Amino acid sequence: MTTQPTGELAGGAMDRVLVLEMVRVTEAAAMAAASMIGRGDEKAADAAAVEAMRTALNDLYMDGTVVIGEGERDEAPMLYIGEKVGNAPGKGPKIDIALDPLEGTTITAKAGPNAMAVLAVAEEGNLLNAPDVYMEKLAVGPGYSHGIIDLAKTPTENVLAVAKEKGVPPEEIIVCVLDRPRHDKLIAELRSLGCGIMLIPDGDVAGVIATTNPDTTIDLYMGSGGAPEGVLAAAALRCVGGQFKGRLLFRNDDERLRARKWGIEDLDKIYDLEELAKGDCIFAATGVTSGSLLEGVKRTRDGKITTESVVMRASSGTVRWVKSEHRRA
Repeated sequence: MTTQPTGELAGGAMDRVLVLEMVRVTEAAAMAAASMIGRGDEKAADAAAVEAMRTALNDLYMDGTVVIGEGERDEAPMLYIGEKVGNAPGKGPKIDIALDPLEGTTITAKAGPNAMAVLAVAEEGNLLNAPDVYMEKLAVGPGYSHGIIDLAKTPTENVLAVAKEKGVPPEEIIVCVLDRPRHDKLIAELRSLGCGIMLIPDGDVAGVIATTNPDTTIDLYMGSGGAPEGVLAAAALRCVGGQFKGRLLFRNDDERLRARKWGIEDLDKIYDLEELAKGDCIFAATGVTSGSLLEGVKRTRDGKITTESVVMRASSGTVRWVKSEHRRA
């Protein structure tokens, strides 16, 4: 079914109709990926989510461009960087799209927590076209003074600054970190402060967003992960508040050349939230497996499928939690 703008909804590129349409896109990807939960096949789970998300995006009335996707054209058969999506090329609103059809492929294959289908959209030119390299990330939730975190500071300095403003000793600060050998030094430094550390196996978009939800008890996110996921997380924080800093990390000259190919000249730049996701933007996510942010896809005895999603918009600060029932095809 094709969706076209009507009446008051046709007023601009970031039309309100796109808010709920984005949920339909992430729902489609999540339900497709859910059929592969616990099957041990990461590639099959990712492929199912990619195909479903692409089909759903192509049903929308827009002139969309994937700026962060599954990789460069020679690396990905669909949803590659630069691919055009939507059914109104040259006519519909020009939209840039950052997406991860399955954030947590390993999680899904092993039936672990916090796998999601994720995307962010913004008007053309407002999402950083980040190369597929690592990014050093630092995030804190809303309510703190501007500039309280800084990648130019040490992890210890950032923790002490947040603890001071929160009015607690550093022992009461909890930091979320990806459980990777490259973070051993960071983890040791945080533990020397007495911090609590929540180690996650994968899914750093969910880890960053967790800093905005008091129920998670997570105060800070630290460590390196994929740069595309950093842009997605920044888009979410633009909608709900919080602060984010990111710096691209390069392992070799090939990665540096790739960054320059996408228009990045200052390879040492520390990016602020608004430099990663500018202007009005929409962030949507649907749970694949249950986690700290969303419930996963569930199949009921009466033949229905249930999903839980969140969709946020920067211009209004609106956060919608969407629980849906779907009939099985």
